[in-house]
Amino acid sequence: MALVIDIATLVLALTIAVGVSAAFLAWRDRSEPGATPLVAMLAGQSWWSVCLVFQLEASTLAEKTFWVNVSWIGVVIIPVAWLLFALEYTGRDRYITPTSVGLLSVVPAITIILAALESHHSLLYTDASLAWRFGAPLLSQTPGPWFWVIGVYTYLLGLLGAIPLFELLRSETLPFRGQSIALLVGTLAPWVSNALFLAGVIPSVGPDPTPIAFAVSGVAYLGAITRFRLLGTSPSPNRRARRLVFERLEAAAVVVDRHDYIVDMNDSAADVFGVARVAALGSPAHEWIPEYERLEGGAGHEPVTIRSGGEERPFDVTMSRIDDVHGRLLGTVYTFHDIGEYLRQQQRLEVLNRVFRHNIRTETNIISGYADLMNAGEGAAKRVQESAARIAETGEKARRITDIFDQDRGPTKPVPLADLLEKSASAVASDFPNATIAYDDTPSVAVSGVLEHVFLNLVENAAEHNTSPDPWVRIECVLDGRTVHVTVRDNGPGIDQYEREVLERGSESALEHASGLGLWLVTWATDIADGRVSFEENEPRGSAVTVSVPVLDGDAASESENSGRENRETERDPDESPAP
Repeated sequence: MALVIDIATLVLALTIAVGVSAAFLAWRDRSEPGATPLVAMLAGQSWWSVCLVFQLEASTLAEKTFWVNVSWIGVVIIPVAWLLFALEYTGRDRYITPTSVGLLSVVPAITIILAALESHHSLLYTDASLAWRFGAPLLSQTPGPWFWVIGVYTYLLGLLGAIPLFELLRSETLPFRGQSIALLVGTLAPWVSNALFLAGVIPSVGPDPTPIAFAVSGVAYLGAITRFRLLGTSPSPNRRARRLVFERLEAAAVVVDRHDYIVDMNDSAADVFGVARVAALGSPAHEWIPEYERLEGGAGHEPVTIRSGGEERPFDVTMSRIDDVHGRLLGTVYTFHDIGEYLRQQQRLEVLNRVFRHNIRTETNIISGYADLMNAGEGAAKRVQESAARIAETGEKARRITDIFDQDRGPTKPVPLADLLEKSASAVASDFPNATIAYDDTPSVAVSGVLEHVFLNLVENAAEHNTSPDPWVRIECVLDGRTVHVTVRDNGPGIDQYEREVLERGSESALEHASGLGLWLVTWATDIADGRVSFEENEPRGSAVTVSVPVLDGDAASESENSGRENRETERDPDESPAP
């Protein structure tokens, strides 16, 4: 055989060796993204090259035609595998489904069938003949209509697979840029060779020289695998990670285009605004985002109040512009951060700071002043004792609040409601024997254990500050579905209006603040238990404080022997009738 044919055969043998080596390395790392399609593509190239070697060695028209038809198996695998590799390698594997792979394989499958039945039609080739070139018989075939169909299809898949790789050329990661360059070179070499052959630039008499160009592909793919760690450093997580960060972001995020229409939102935003994500997309932003006109104007420094989950919650809003490469506005990302807990914590710190800075300082000054008058009589000594007792009480309430905050950081512990109320009533009755403490039948439910401080403080305040000659405190319970309402009533002087306004407003000032920590303790602990507190005046005299909290799953059966009795009482006199 002529020297040219011998050289071509040698080059093809080297091409096969390089392709098989690259396929082996890829198969070894087949668990990596894109490895399996890459193996298929390299196998297809090697198959095509092997068939070309046998075609060159064949001497008859029938033998050469046979090997051309068999080579179509490798030819049609290459573009499909290339596209699948590009999608999986760049993190677009969500498009790779059994349905999509099946649809991509329809045209290749038809091509293989037509090649197998080539003697019965002229769709792939209209005629075939032998022509002597370079001192050897070479096959010459005229393409048929389906040849051009599979040709266009092959180039289309090749272009689609190259697009994601072109994006990596702008990557800040050097290995990714090197990988993409190597892959594009390895792909373009045979594509260009084939295009020149089909265009007639390379003489059409003889076999398609594309497999010879696979030598360049094999070297490029080997370089990508070994030099640029093609299957060791993969960009596949990048695309999904960015989307995952957006979707799983705890803060609510909404993407608005330059025309103020919502184009995307994460699950947190859908929950906050109480809307299905699909329903909100394409809607005007002002339909779902409160005070959007203010935010749009850039005045996003003040919190936005959004009614979510049946309650009004404050959100801090940050805005991030989305610009194109020319700096033109494409849209804006609005991120809503729930600052309710932050504001509550700030409120707690403000109150504690005021108490320890003002109340304790005041009591200390009183003690110091009356200490100088100790010789003046027993009245001064009594005032000193009272001030010291108030300091001790303030310290005890501060300790309880610290315990409450600690419980807020841990899991919620369900406790029988009856146990909490009985414990609070017994403790207060012991400290204030002149007050009647009574409570009705208690529902057999469990509530948050943090409410122990709430009930104890409410009953204690009602008894301690009761100036009535016949002081009484009554606890009433009402179960409403999954919520229990506990009301503490008394016949004392009631709670001053200004104190109630401070608690309802949620913050203090230098001139307007609550008198102590007791009611703040009740408010904060109830809030931690996901409940709410309401204040009313009791008729004809006194106050009524209602704590409404959710019922928790747990063992609500109290082991106390008094649980479930009506009108249970701890009184100053067993013969005295119950309080009204």
